[in-house]
Amino acid sequence: ETIAGVYADVVTPKGGVAPANKNRILVNVHGGAFYNGARTESLVESIPVASLGKIKVISLDYREGPEYKFPAASEDVAAVYKELLKHYKPKNIGIYGCSAGGSLTAEAMAWFEKEKLPMPGAIGIFCAGGLRGISGDAAYIAPPFAYAQMPPPPMKPGAGGQEPGGYFTGTDAMDPLVSPAYSLEVLSKFPPTLIMTASRDMALSSALFTHTQLLKAGAPAEIYVAEGLWHGFMFAPDLPEAADALNVIVKFFDRHLGK
Repeated sequence: ETIAGVYADVVTPKGGVAPANKNRILVNVHGGAFYNGARTESLVESIPVASLGKIKVISLDYREGPEYKFPAASEDVAAVYKELLKHYKPKNIGIYGCSAGGSLTAEAMAWFEKEKLPMPGAIGIFCAGGLRGISGDAAYIAPPFAYAQMPPPPMKPGAGGQEPGGYFTGTDAMDPLVSPAYSLEVLSKFPPTLIMTASRDMALSSALFTHTQLLKAGAPAEIYVAEGLWHGFMFAPDLPEAADALNVIVKFFDRHLGK
């Protein structure tokens, strides 16, 4: 479907939406480093959650680089969210994403605050943190152990990384709309947040930092760290640990979304 001018894959479970979820909906913002992933990773991230949770999930084909620059993706998430608010109560809407989608989920919350939009019922930041790019120890430790790759060269202080496609070209990595994890004031207004990562995830440090910052800000947050696994492990279909993680995701949203 096209919602508020944004293409969306609408995923519903084969057996139908559970009665308890008839007034609930989840929004997925896919991964892909802000330059790919639409209609591919978006389905990988939406189908398992919709199936296990017996809930409707819509995955957005938000604007990305190199054609578009920040804040295009945040604007698209907000536009769709405003449209959903015509049909769902804010507390009945959940938003989640993995990798770039996890970062975008956090960015969208900061954008919602700026636009004076009500917060959704709960959000999930998976294999990511609420800041631009990948940084911290994990950015250097994970590549050799998880991917048999040499770690990247050190980044300049405060650079926050730059994803392929240049979506964040010209932005300040410390801007709360780009990296809300640096602003306790912004984080203090976040809804219940589930952060999910793994011990060999290149985004582990970013995820841990974001969780710590949310706790400092007094926001309701919890973190799930899988041992010995990699970036985006929760959507590997044949991995037993992925099944465990999906159960955590589904139960989290079930606890926090309104009825």
